[in-house]
Amino acid sequence: MTAPGVPFEVFDHPAEAGIVAYGRDLPELFANAARGMFHFIVDPATVQVRERRPRAVAADDLEGLLVAWLNDLLVVLNADGFLPKEFLVEEVTPTRVRAGLAGEPVDPRRHRFRLDVKAATYHALRLERGDGWSARVLFDV
Repeated sequence: MTAPGVPFEVFDHPAEAGIVAYGRDLPELFANAARGMFHFIVDPATVQVRERRPRAVAADDLEGLLVAWLNDLLVVLNADGFLPKEFLVEEVTPTRVRAGLAGEPVDPRRHRFRLDVKAATYHALRLERGDGWSARVLFDV
């Protein structure tokens, strides 16, 4: 199930962008899903760790939690103007994720945006557990 050394893979989908994220456990899966989503948004090499911010997100179930987590990160970017580079997921339960984000405020001179990811969606969402975890997620762009 997990691809050794590969936190996520990108796949094509009409009018959307998609990833399959992998993790040995749920915290790693959620962190890698965030990395995959931000891969579409900005080159992570241009983002520096200048500050840390805590985040907590809740939902009714695990699938909803993954979508809520990713959409919350888009709020952090678009409303707060903060660009995460590291996703330090401390705890994931079936209904709650607790994490720290490390990054910096958006700097238009250094951060060249690739795609405008509008939202993580439930469309074709799939979480699977085997030797580890995988999640297939589509994003509205």
